[in-house]
Amino acid sequence: MSKICHEYSFGNALWHSLWQIVRSRKHFLPFLFTIAFVTTLILPSLIPSLGSTAQVIAQTNQQKQQLNKQLIVPNSPSPAPVISRQEIRGVWLTSNDFTVFSDRKQLGQALQQLKQLNFNTIYPVVWASGYVMFPSTVAQNAGIQPFIYRGSEGQDIVADIITQAHQHNLLVMPWFEFGFMAPPTSELATTHPDWLTQERDGDTTSVTAAGEVAWLNPFHPEVQKFLTELVLEAVSNYDLDGIQFDDHTSLPKTFGYDRYTLNLYRQETKRDAPADPNDPDWVRWRANKITAFMANLNKAVKQRKPNLVFSVSPNYYEFAYKQQLQDWLGWVRQGIVDELIVQVYRNDLEDFRAQISRPEIAEVQNKISTGIGILSGLRNNNVPMSQIYSQAIATQERGLGISFFYYKSLWGYGPESVSDRQRDLQYLFRNPAPRFIARK
Repeated sequence: MSKICHEYSFGNALWHSLWQIVRSRKHFLPFLFTIAFVTTLILPSLIPSLGSTAQVIAQTNQQKQQLNKQLIVPNSPSPAPVISRQEIRGVWLTSNDFTVFSDRKQLGQALQQLKQLNFNTIYPVVWASGYVMFPSTVAQNAGIQPFIYRGSEGQDIVADIITQAHQHNLLVMPWFEFGFMAPPTSELATTHPDWLTQERDGDTTSVTAAGEVAWLNPFHPEVQKFLTELVLEAVSNYDLDGIQFDDHTSLPKTFGYDRYTLNLYRQETKRDAPADPNDPDWVRWRANKITAFMANLNKAVKQRKPNLVFSVSPNYYEFAYKQQLQDWLGWVRQGIVDELIVQVYRNDLEDFRAQISRPEIAEVQNKISTGIGILSGLRNNNVPMSQIYSQAIATQERGLGISFFYYKSLWGYGPESVSDRQRDLQYLFRNPAPRFIARK
């Protein structure tokens, strides 16, 4: 109290002296200087809130500056590089969602719901089971596409998804799900048997979550040319924001014993391929070949659209490299990948936490947009919201983004009601987190 009285008396005396000074014109300018000085010196102590407000403004401006560094504003005068780090709130649209995204009205309702729940990215499948979801000259010339997917009104499904998603400010990154896989009965496999690879014992197929599949030879130049042209066709024909490749843009370690690959290995190394598929040199040689293909694919894509997001959604690294010859960590280190979503489909929460806490994820997280793929359910495997929610929270606590597999299971499957599951998702994404990209 005494301090307040002292400041009050001092203030009265000071203002009385200043009034005497200002009465003389020749002292007017010194008076103004004194006023400015006193305001700067005294006012913050008399009104502390102004000081805190200034701090808030400064912090806000700093945050805006940081945000501006991360965002690329659409239609900017000079193209900037792809956004390095943005929060991913995504969901995959799979073949199981076909009835939704092939109907314009249902699609519109679905995208509007995702926007209301503050999602910001969708990954619609465009390459699955040896067929593309869009009209493709490349596929027709290869003799593998005897039909064209159309929507319920005859519309181009991919074009409609992109148009409607952009109306809701959602980024669209078409997903080349099957990568180098193809069903053995597909036109792709039967028309181009020389494009396929095999195991050492001659087996040409393996059993995966997608069923029995054959594997295109990622080392064969015609296979590389076909997949590259297919991707570039989509990039050129659609106003997409990115493209995504997953854990099937790879090769199981037991494959690569076809005649073409064995001859190529012998030509480059001057020795025969090891009988053991786990041989470190043999693993590294094949993995490096896939890496070189992805680097060339990235270069070709960026030549068409420099700001396009090149996204990959692999399995966890140790499995991806040792079992699938997919060195995605090397891809990130070489600047091939703009966005990474690691599929971590686990029921046990501690196992889930261990996987998302691995050092390679932390390394990538410091470089590019990084997220975790969370299983939200399957037709024959309902996942309770409690599991989804706890995994999502653990992911957010580590500053990682999220993509759910897949759309229909977000609230179409599960023990809870649709409204309850949507309410929990809304709480996970309480505030909007828009993503931006410069489209050209």
